[in-house]
Amino acid sequence: MSNELRVLSELETERLSIKLLTLSQLRLWTNNISILETELDCKCDGSISGWFLNIVNGQIKIIENDPENYMYHSFWFIIRKSDKKVVGSMDFKNIPNELGEVEIGYGLASKYEHNGYMTEAIKAFCEMALNNKKIKTVIAETEIENISSQEVLERCGFRKYKEEKTIWWKYKK
Repeated sequence: MSNELRVLSELETERLSIKLLTLSQLRLWTNNISILETELDCKCDGSISGWFLNIVNGQIKIIENDPENYMYHSFWFIIRKSDKKVVGSMDFKNIPNELGEVEIGYGLASKYEHNGYMTEAIKAFCEMALNNKKIKTVIAETEIENISSQEVLERCGFRKYKEEKTIWWKYKK
């Protein structure tokens, strides 16, 4: 991992603060959200559960085995500056592949949709990613029926490159 990304753990946009969770903060997200809220000075709308809890726990194990690349395996909280509410999260799905491609994932709580938060966050995230010499392309996957997510990616400059059971998108410098 490049040094400039190792030290970059927070992104700022006009309305958002996007914070990379450390391994200990990921653990707090799964089992003690009130301490995490205090540590990050933010407010979450509740704890995680079900399939998403399984994903986060899986990422914790991956980080334990690959701590040098934790930035690519952890989650980033999307925090609204006006009231310090966590409105969503985003992540890299893995380290960049041999072609310099890295996949992103993202989610926004439904009550915060249609305010431009995800567009703002993805633009900042992609700009940060493409400043890394190892990354040439950011990719994303959407469900065919998820029109809102597709529109967000289009607003951010992504282009559709493959459609099968899902739609795949690319963003390059």
